[in-house]
Amino acid sequence: MSRELWLLRHGKSDRNISMDDFDRPLKKRGKRAARRIGEWLQQQRLIPDWAVSSPAIRAITTAQIVHKAIDTQGLEIQQDKRLYQEGFERLKTVLAECPMEAGRVLLVGHNPELEDLLIHLVGAASLPDTDKLLPTAALARLLMPDDWSHLEAGCAELVSITCAKFLPEENVE
Repeated sequence: MSRELWLLRHGKSDRNISMDDFDRPLKKRGKRAARRIGEWLQQQRLIPDWAVSSPAIRAITTAQIVHKAIDTQGLEIQQDKRLYQEGFERLKTVLAECPMEAGRVLLVGHNPELEDLLIHLVGAASLPDTDKLLPTAALARLLMPDDWSHLEAGCAELVSITCAKFLPEENVE
């Protein structure tokens, strides 16, 4: 296992705004949390080779904030509508299409799909016993097999789950 998959749930969004779910923006807290995750990735020298995001406003905004904090040159965020409310099996089809040379892939999306994918890939027994595996602005790092064309249950190994709310606040305006 030499490739990594990073599952990032979008930051906290504003549920009090009367609008379509797809268009819900991030709250200030969600933007801060996304920036913290991005800064943490930069500090850890964890730079993705490929990034795919749900096109929903709260997810793509999270991806853009993280992207800016990491300060990656030449990395474009791919948007894929299959990451929005289509189930974790559709997420697997997106992963199967990621370039083989991408050693670190960042997937930005939503629950329950991300948690379902995490449970499928790692297995429930290998995960922390908690109500919410991926709260908003949480990043799961997985060691993956090289071939993502047929991702079987239990094929991955959990490296870590990092929650923005537990990271120290730095450079926050």
